[in-house]
Parts: sequence; structure tokens; C-alpha cells
Amino acid sequence: MPAISVSNRLRRTPFSEGVEAAGVKAYTVYNHMLLPTVFRSVEEDYRHLKEAVQVWDVACERQVELRGPDAGRLMQMLTPRDLRGMLPGQCYYVPTVDETGGMINDPVAVKLADDRYWVSIADSDLLLWVKGLAHAWHLDVIVDEPDVSPLAIQGPKSDDLAARIFGDKVRDLRFFRYDRFDFNGVQMLVARSGYSKQGGFEIYVEGGKHGMPLWNALMEAGKDLDVRAGCPNLIERIEGGLLSYGNDMTRENTPHECGLGKFCSTQTAIGCVGRDALLRVAKDGPARQIRAIEIEGDLPPCDRHWPLVAGEKQVGRVTSAAKSPDFGTGVAIGMVRMTHWEAGTELAVHTQDGPRRAIVQEAFWL
Repeated sequence: MPAISVSNRLRRTPFSEGVEAAGVKAYTVYNHMLLPTVFRSVEEDYRHLKEAVQVWDVACERQVELRGPDAGRLMQMLTPRDLRGMLPGQCYYVPTVDETGGMINDPVAVKLADDRYWVSIADSDLLLWVKGLAHAWHLDVIVDEPDVSPLAIQGPKSDDLAARIFGDKVRDLRFFRYDRFDFNGVQMLVARSGYSKQGGFEIYVEGGKHGMPLWNALMEAGKDLDVRAGCPNLIERIEGGLLSYGNDMTRENTPHECGLGKFCSTQTAIGCVGRDALLRVAKDGPARQIRAIEIEGDLPPCDRHWPLVAGEKQVGRVTSAAKSPDFGTGVAIGMVRMTHWEAGTELAVHTQDGPRRAIVQEAFWL
């Protein structure tokens, strides 16, 4: 397998030293940064994530900061989710769209104050789009990328580990809420969130110099909890239906096609740049949509989109797939036409190793 050549264009993170010491075996590139993908093996990392606790370097979830009198207005321009009720201390999942209603990111917005937000982004250059909107509309707002690097704690023992570092009050955090907690005299923003269904926290580390002290403290405090370095796990995220921007959805898809309609308050999200386009989509309904797909047999790596076929006709595509040890079958995420998206519909999926039987599911597994 070819190696990744690291340069100043492909940035290390404040936690890379710890990741390397933990024996990382593979990386991907995400927002021009290194994102670990495997430590022991995908399957062994999966089992450990479900049973213990892991520390994830997700510094690649870069922050776009909106700061100034028009920050709230600009934030609403980005998303069809109505943000009028959002308060400081809350995190919102905010599908972000362009003027056609196409998805350009699916970040988490963190409201720090009425005039200040962090937008914790998926893998796309959202910073450039936001700066362009601010300039075009002559908004009184500063848009930049602060020195903030998320570090995640994920797994069923996450509360125990977080409490050893930040105190028992961290256990009281509600889902998608945040508060500030002391670590060695530094106030750190900790949110109950993360890219798994196993529960946990994301720590927004302000200032790269604090990265390794926090990493080392977590590893030391969690020894008896079997803490390990980990990363977002392909199998677990598919089981939970956690979408990957660039894999499962792109600018060609609307939030409604991605099953994110519940996050779209298009009628009331006045100011969203894609509002008019999404109003038409909401009225007519999507012609295709994300579905859970069960696939029989052994699966090769899903490093390309696999056609979903009914007879001789392509009716969709599988975008992510893996063999699930817990469910004993192939689990997959697919974009399927409305004519064939009903649960129980049998299709064929054409992998690079040949066709497999596929069945549309009622819901994802986790």
C-alpha cells in the first residue's frame, strides 16, 4: 500500500505524537490533516470501542469561527435549520447547503455567545464558502480558523474517564450540550457529543500546546479502564447510520435525500441561502434517499460506490459497507430511488468481486 507523504500542506495535529506512540497503522486525509483510521485492526478497534473507552485525535474537525455583530445572521445563512432558539451552551447538528440546496458540509455548530460561533466541520473547505458569503453580503463579522483541536473520548466507559480528568460534574452534561471544565488551570470546553453511538465527549482544545498534556493525562488516568488510542470506526459508524460527508453524501444531495429532513426548518429558517430550492424539495419530496442495506456474503473493501440493481436497472448505489461481527452480516449505507427504498426490497449490489444479494432495511442497526 503506498504511503502518505507528509508536508506542510498535510498538517500534523497537536496529538500526533501520542497517536504515533500508540502504534497507528493507517491514516486518511481530512481537511488537509492526518486522521487515524486503524490502530490494531478495524475489527479489534471496533470490539474495544464497544466494550471500553478510547481517545480519538479528531483535530481534523477544524473550526470555522464566526465572530461579530452579524455572526448569528451569517450562521443562519449557512443552514436550513432554524437557529432562533439556540442558546449559548448548546451544540446543533446543522446541515449546510449552497444556493441550490446541495449539501456542502454537515458540521456541528457550537454557540459560544450571541455574537460568536464555532462551526466544527466535516471534510470540505467550508471556511472559504463562509468567508465568501460574509464578503458578498458586507456582513460585520470576522471569519477565520482558530487554534482549536477537538479530542474525543468515546466508548461505554467514557463518563468514568472524563470524570477523572474534569470532575464528576462532567457526568451531568446532556447530549449536545457543553460546559467549561478545568484542566491544569486551563478552562476547556467539553461537549457531550462524538462520531459514534457508544457515548462520550469531545474536548475543544484551545491552543496546540495543551494537546499532549491532555492526551497523556487521559491515558494515565484510564489505565485500569483499558483506555486505548482509537479513531472513528468504519463498522460501528455504518451500524449506527452515521453519514460521512464525501462518501455517503455530496453537493449533489439535499438534506432530505440524506435523511436529514428533521434538521430542516425550511419554512422558518429565513435567510438560508438554499431556502427557496429546499422549499421546492420539501413540497415534492425526495426522489432518492439514504437507506440501511444488508448485504449477504463476504465483502471486499468498499473503496468505490457499488451499483444497486433491480433486474437490469440501476436503482441506487452503496456508498459505505463493511462486515459486522456483532450482526453477522454485511452492513451498508446506500442512496436508493423511491421506487425501491421500501424495507424488505431485495436488490443486487455489484461489488468489484462480483454481485451480492442486498436487502433494504427498516432502520440502521444501532
